[in-house]
Amino acid sequence: MAERALMLVLHDVAPETWPDYRPFVEAVDALGTVPITWLVVPDFHRRNPLQAHPWFCQLLDTRLARGDELVLHGYCHADEAPPPRTPRDWFMRRIYTHEGEFYALEEAEARRRLAQGMQLFAQHGWPLHGFVAPAWLMSAGTRRALRDSGLTYTSDPRQFYLLPDYAPIEAPGLVWSARNAWRRGLSRVFCEHQLRQRRESALLRLGLHPVDMRHEFSRRYWLELLQRLLKEGRQPVSKIEWLRQYLSSSRAA
Repeated sequence: MAERALMLVLHDVAPETWPDYRPFVEAVDALGTVPITWLVVPDFHRRNPLQAHPWFCQLLDTRLARGDELVLHGYCHADEAPPPRTPRDWFMRRIYTHEGEFYALEEAEARRRLAQGMQLFAQHGWPLHGFVAPAWLMSAGTRRALRDSGLTYTSDPRQFYLLPDYAPIEAPGLVWSARNAWRRGLSRVFCEHQLRQRRESALLRLGLHPVDMRHEFSRRYWLELLQRLLKEGRQPVSKIEWLRQYLSSSRAA
Protein backbone atom coordinates (compact mmCIF):
# COMPACT_ATOMS: atom_id res chain seq x y z
CA MET A 1 0.00 0.00 0.00
CA ALA A 2 1.00 3.63 -0.40
CA GLU A 3 3.36 4.55 2.44
CA ARG A 4 2.08 8.13 2.60
CA ALA A 5 -1.51 8.55 1.52
CA LEU A 6 -3.88 11.48 1.26
CA MET A 7 -7.68 11.62 1.27
CA LEU A 8 -9.80 14.51 0.06
CA VAL A 9 -13.24 14.29 1.72
CA LEU A 10 -16.20 16.56 0.96
CA HIS A 11 -18.82 16.74 3.73
CA ASP A 12 -22.52 17.64 3.46
CA VAL A 13 -22.83 16.79 -0.22
CA ALA A 14 -26.29 17.72 -1.52
CA PRO A 15 -27.83 19.60 -4.47
CA GLU A 16 -27.86 22.88 -2.55
CA THR A 17 -24.19 22.63 -1.54
CA TRP A 18 -22.95 21.75 -5.03
CA PRO A 19 -22.65 25.41 -6.11
CA ASP A 20 -20.28 25.92 -3.17
CA TYR A 21 -18.15 22.95 -4.13
CA ARG A 22 -18.22 23.16 -7.90
CA PRO A 23 -15.34 25.64 -8.50
CA PHE A 24 -13.14 23.77 -6.03
CA VAL A 25 -13.92 20.36 -7.55
CA GLU A 26 -13.17 21.70 -11.02
CA ALA A 27 -9.81 23.01 -9.76
CA VAL A 28 -9.03 19.62 -8.19
CA ASP A 29 -9.95 17.79 -11.40
CA ALA A 30 -7.53 20.05 -13.27
CA LEU A 31 -4.68 18.71 -11.11
CA GLY A 32 -5.04 15.22 -12.56
CA THR A 33 -6.35 12.02 -11.01
CA VAL A 34 -7.28 12.90 -7.45
CA PRO A 35 -10.03 10.61 -6.08
CA ILE A 36 -12.57 12.42 -3.93
CA THR A 37 -14.69 10.88 -1.17
CA TRP A 38 -18.17 12.45 -1.18
CA LEU A 39 -20.21 12.33 2.05
CA VAL A 40 -23.72 12.31 0.62
CA VAL A 41 -26.83 13.43 2.54
CA PRO A 42 -30.01 11.81 1.10
CA ASP A 43 -32.34 14.67 2.12
CA PHE A 44 -30.29 17.62 3.37
CA HIS A 45 -32.22 19.50 6.08
CA ARG A 46 -35.45 17.89 4.78
CA ARG A 47 -35.46 20.19 1.77
CA ASN A 48 -33.07 18.47 -0.66
CA PRO A 49 -34.27 14.91 -1.41
CA LEU A 50 -31.87 13.48 -3.96
CA GLN A 51 -34.74 11.81 -5.81
CA ALA A 52 -36.07 15.25 -6.71
CA HIS A 53 -32.77 16.19 -8.38
CA PRO A 54 -31.96 13.62 -11.09
CA TRP A 55 -29.29 15.92 -12.52
CA PHE A 56 -27.38 15.73 -9.25
CA CYS A 57 -27.72 11.95 -9.08
CA GLN A 58 -26.29 11.82 -12.59
CA LEU A 59 -23.41 14.00 -11.42
CA LEU A 60 -22.68 11.52 -8.65
CA ASP A 61 -22.79 8.71 -11.24
CA THR A 62 -20.07 10.47 -13.22
CA ARG A 63 -17.96 10.92 -10.07
CA LEU A 64 -18.15 7.20 -9.36
CA ALA A 65 -17.05 6.51 -12.92
CA ARG A 66 -13.99 8.70 -12.28
CA GLY A 67 -12.98 6.54 -9.32
CA ASP A 68 -14.50 8.61 -6.51
CA GLU A 69 -16.33 7.12 -3.52
CA LEU A 70 -19.78 7.95 -2.17
CA VAL A 71 -20.39 7.59 1.58
CA LEU A 72 -23.69 7.80 3.47
CA HIS A 73 -23.59 10.93 5.65
CA GLY A 74 -26.62 10.69 7.89
CA TYR A 75 -30.03 11.01 6.30
CA CYS A 76 -31.14 14.63 6.75
CA HIS A 77 -28.14 16.12 8.60
CA ALA A 78 -30.40 17.88 11.12
CA ASP A 79 -30.98 17.20 14.83
CA GLU A 80 -34.70 16.44 15.05
CA ALA A 81 -34.65 14.75 18.47
CA PRO A 82 -36.57 16.11 21.51
CA PRO A 83 -34.88 19.03 23.31
CA PRO A 84 -31.75 18.21 25.34
CA ARG A 85 -32.21 17.47 29.04
CA THR A 86 -28.69 17.65 30.45
CA PRO A 87 -26.03 20.40 30.35
CA ARG A 88 -23.71 18.15 28.33
CA ASP A 89 -26.39 17.36 25.77
CA TRP A 90 -27.40 21.01 25.58
CA PHE A 91 -23.79 21.96 24.83
CA MET A 92 -23.32 19.23 22.22
CA ARG A 93 -26.66 19.89 20.48
CA ARG A 94 -26.98 23.66 20.78
CA ILE A 95 -23.43 25.06 21.00
CA TYR A 96 -21.15 22.51 19.34
CA THR A 97 -23.64 21.83 16.54
CA HIS A 98 -27.32 21.84 15.60
CA GLU A 99 -26.73 19.11 13.02
CA GLY A 100 -25.85 16.06 15.13
CA GLU A 101 -28.64 14.00 13.57
CA PHE A 102 -27.57 10.67 15.10
CA TYR A 103 -26.39 12.00 18.48
CA ALA A 104 -29.62 11.32 20.38
CA LEU A 105 -31.35 8.65 18.27
CA GLU A 106 -32.69 5.45 19.76
CA GLU A 107 -31.55 2.25 18.06
CA ALA A 108 -34.81 1.66 16.18
CA GLU A 109 -34.82 5.14 14.65
CA ALA A 110 -31.12 4.92 13.80
CA ARG A 111 -31.77 1.61 12.04
CA ARG A 112 -34.67 3.11 10.11
CA ARG A 113 -32.64 6.06 8.83
CA LEU A 114 -29.66 3.88 7.97
CA ALA A 115 -31.95 1.54 6.05
CA GLN A 116 -33.52 4.46 4.17
CA GLY A 117 -30.12 5.79 3.16
CA MET A 118 -28.80 2.39 2.16
CA GLN A 119 -31.93 1.72 0.10
CA LEU A 120 -31.45 4.99 -1.79
CA PHE A 121 -27.85 4.06 -2.62
CA ALA A 122 -29.01 0.63 -3.79
CA GLN A 123 -31.72 2.14 -6.01
CA HIS A 124 -29.07 4.17 -7.80
CA GLY A 125 -26.60 1.32 -8.00
CA TRP A 126 -24.07 3.24 -5.91
CA PRO A 127 -21.59 1.02 -4.05
CA LEU A 128 -21.74 1.78 -0.33
CA HIS A 129 -19.05 0.85 2.17
CA GLY A 130 -19.07 3.54 4.83
CA PHE A 131 -21.22 5.72 7.05
CA VAL A 132 -20.13 8.99 8.66
CA ALA A 133 -22.51 10.56 11.18
CA PRO A 134 -23.14 14.31 10.85
CA ALA A 135 -20.66 16.14 13.12
CA TRP A 136 -19.23 12.63 13.82
CA LEU A 137 -21.75 12.26 16.69
CA MET A 138 -23.38 8.88 17.33
CA SER A 139 -25.60 7.57 20.09
CA ALA A 140 -25.13 4.14 21.62
CA GLY A 141 -28.22 3.07 19.66
CA THR A 142 -26.61 4.23 16.43
CA ARG A 143 -23.48 2.26 17.19
CA ARG A 144 -25.55 -0.88 17.75
CA ALA A 145 -27.46 -0.30 14.54
CA LEU A 146 -24.24 0.10 12.57
CA ARG A 147 -22.90 -3.22 13.86
CA ASP A 148 -25.64 -5.03 11.96
CA SER A 149 -25.68 -2.80 8.89
CA GLY A 150 -23.26 -4.79 6.77
CA LEU A 151 -21.19 -1.67 6.13
CA THR A 152 -17.41 -1.80 6.28
CA TYR A 153 -16.48 1.28 8.28
CA THR A 154 -17.34 4.48 10.05
CA SER A 155 -15.00 7.26 11.17
CA ASP A 156 -14.42 10.30 13.35
CA PRO A 157 -11.83 13.08 13.00
CA ARG A 158 -9.01 10.90 14.30
CA GLN A 159 -9.73 7.31 13.36
CA PHE A 160 -11.45 4.82 11.10
CA TYR A 161 -13.48 2.11 12.80
CA LEU A 162 -13.88 -1.24 11.08
CA LEU A 163 -17.34 -2.68 11.49
CA PRO A 164 -18.87 -4.62 13.10
CA ASP A 165 -16.33 -4.60 15.95
CA TYR A 166 -15.27 -0.92 15.81
CA ALA A 167 -11.61 -1.89 15.51
CA PRO A 168 -9.79 1.49 15.42
CA ILE A 169 -7.26 2.51 12.76
CA GLU A 170 -5.32 5.74 13.14
CA ALA A 171 -6.40 8.17 10.42
CA PRO A 172 -5.70 11.79 11.43
CA GLY A 173 -7.89 14.41 9.83
CA LEU A 174 -7.63 18.15 9.26
CA VAL A 175 -10.78 20.26 9.41
CA TRP A 176 -11.64 23.95 9.68
CA SER A 177 -14.26 25.93 11.55
CA ALA A 178 -14.90 28.62 8.95
CA ARG A 179 -18.06 30.37 10.13
CA ASN A 180 -16.31 33.69 10.75
CA ALA A 181 -12.97 35.38 10.17
CA TRP A 182 -11.37 34.69 13.55
CA ARG A 183 -12.30 31.00 13.36
CA ARG A 184 -10.80 30.78 9.88
CA GLY A 185 -7.59 32.40 11.12
CA LEU A 186 -7.28 30.03 14.07
CA SER A 187 -8.15 27.06 11.88
CA ARG A 188 -5.26 27.82 9.56
CA VAL A 189 -2.82 28.06 12.47
CA PHE A 190 -4.15 24.85 14.01
CA CYS A 191 -3.99 22.93 10.73
CA GLU A 192 -0.39 23.95 10.12
CA HIS A 193 0.47 22.85 13.67
CA GLN A 194 -1.23 19.50 13.05
CA LEU A 195 0.63 19.11 9.78
CA ARG A 196 3.98 19.54 11.49
CA GLN A 197 3.03 16.92 14.05
CA ARG A 198 1.65 14.50 11.45
CA ARG A 199 4.23 15.02 8.72
CA GLU A 200 5.24 11.35 8.70
CA SER A 201 1.80 9.86 9.27
CA ALA A 202 0.89 7.10 6.85
CA LEU A 203 -2.39 8.85 6.12
CA LEU A 204 -3.76 12.39 6.20
CA ARG A 205 -7.41 13.26 5.62
CA LEU A 206 -8.57 16.67 4.48
CA GLY A 207 -12.17 17.16 5.65
CA LEU A 208 -13.85 20.03 3.78
CA HIS A 209 -17.27 21.59 4.37
CA PRO A 210 -19.43 23.83 2.17
CA VAL A 211 -18.82 26.84 4.41
CA ASP A 212 -15.08 26.51 3.69
CA MET A 213 -15.83 27.03 0.02
CA ARG A 214 -17.70 30.28 0.62
CA HIS A 215 -14.58 32.17 1.68
CA GLU A 216 -11.58 32.75 -0.57
CA PHE A 217 -9.21 32.49 2.39
CA SER A 218 -10.25 28.97 3.35
CA ARG A 219 -10.95 27.73 -0.18
CA ARG A 220 -7.50 28.80 -1.35
CA TYR A 221 -5.87 27.21 1.69
CA TRP A 222 -7.39 23.79 0.98
CA LEU A 223 -6.42 23.84 -2.70
CA GLU A 224 -2.87 24.99 -1.96
CA LEU A 225 -2.52 22.41 0.83
CA LEU A 226 -3.70 19.67 -1.50
CA GLN A 227 -1.14 20.72 -4.10
CA ARG A 228 1.59 20.92 -1.46
CA LEU A 229 0.90 17.43 -0.15
CA LEU A 230 0.77 15.97 -3.66
CA LYS A 231 4.15 17.53 -4.46
CA GLU A 232 5.54 15.99 -1.28
CA GLY A 233 4.69 12.59 -2.71
CA ARG A 234 1.48 11.69 -0.91
CA GLN A 235 -0.75 9.39 -2.94
CA PRO A 236 -4.40 10.45 -3.24
CA VAL A 237 -6.89 7.68 -2.45
CA SER A 238 -10.53 7.25 -1.50
CA LYS A 239 -11.44 5.91 1.92
CA ILE A 240 -12.40 2.42 0.81
CA GLU A 241 -9.38 2.14 -1.50
CA TRP A 242 -7.01 2.92 1.38
CA LEU A 243 -8.81 0.57 3.77
CA ARG A 244 -8.59 -2.27 1.26
CA GLN A 245 -4.88 -1.66 0.89
CA TYR A 246 -4.48 -1.45 4.66
CA LEU A 247 -6.32 -4.71 5.28
CA SER A 248 -4.46 -6.51 2.49
CA SER A 249 -1.13 -5.31 3.89
CA SER A 250 -2.13 -6.34 7.42
CA ARG A 251 -3.06 -9.85 6.30
CA ALA A 252 0.19 -10.19 4.35
CA ALA A 253 2.18 -9.20 7.42
